[in-house]
Amino acid sequence: MARLYLWDLRELTLLVAHSRVKDRLMSVSKLQVGQLWKKDGTKDIYLVTRLYSEAMNTMVILRKSGSEGEGQIRVRVERDGNGQTIPGFSPAQEDEKF
Repeated sequence: MARLYLWDLRELTLLVAHSRVKDRLMSVSKLQVGQLWKKDGTKDIYLVTRLYSEAMNTMVILRKSGSEGEGQIRVRVERDGNGQTIPGFSPAQEDEKF
């Protein structure tokens, strides 16, 4: 293990092992019309305007918040052990329980 000394004599320990970050999709227990979702990689907020079933899948229609004139997007909902999630999006209200 390497050690680094600073001018004020505080000792820092450098980590030799690689750090790993797990990328986990944020999910909610149940998707509902009116929920807000943030598009990953941007700060764009989308509103859930419609949910429906198509064959064996649940689909969600999203509209960019504040852009009523823009086209809507359709995304297939994914399920995991914690609930439902929209791929490429995360809940905009993470601290609230849905």
